[in-house]
Amino acid sequence: MYINFFKPLSDRIGALILLILFVPLIVITALIVLLKLGRPIVFAQKRPGIHGKTFTIYKFRTMSNEYDNHGELLSDEARLKGAGKLIRSLSLDELPQLLNVLKGEMSFIGPRPLLVEYLSLYTPEQSKRHNVKPGISGWAQVNGRNAISWEEKFRYDVEYVENISFWFDLKIIVLTILKVFKTEGISQEGNVTMEKFNGAN
Repeated sequence: MYINFFKPLSDRIGALILLILFVPLIVITALIVLLKLGRPIVFAQKRPGIHGKTFTIYKFRTMSNEYDNHGELLSDEARLKGAGKLIRSLSLDELPQLLNVLKGEMSFIGPRPLLVEYLSLYTPEQSKRHNVKPGISGWAQVNGRNAISWEEKFRYDVEYVENISFWFDLKIIVLTILKVFKTEGISQEGNVTMEKFNGAN
């Protein structure tokens, strides 16, 4: 009852309310991106959702489009600075994903949607993370976010899927709010976000 009715219903109602309440914050963030990073303001990319079905995820851009003398994009670290770094540290880049929640493609809480190219690299156990809708935040995010290993991240994702409940979601929401204010786990040591996943060892 919770997974199939209450959770998706509360997700969409919550997303609609937050989109209305956050209009000023969304507009201000969009203006900062436009003035500091230029167009496009929103980053859109295909990601796998529930059962691996792809959808287009939306995020505010946090990286510039700077190239080196050979026409190659600079490293993520070189392109993430100033306004972009601030927007990411405060998780403001995630605000457009409220549209994904409103459309029913994502949930507030669930495993984070990763790259489509990772689908073929998961073990059967790791693939369980796609048995539910992906989330803006999740059990792995409040337990280290990008600062933990892929193996740890997937263990937390599967643990969530196997124990999903209203109280579990509520706990993650509270912990997420605390994490945002502390700006913890945004990047993995030696990387701007997280190193690329190359499959199970």
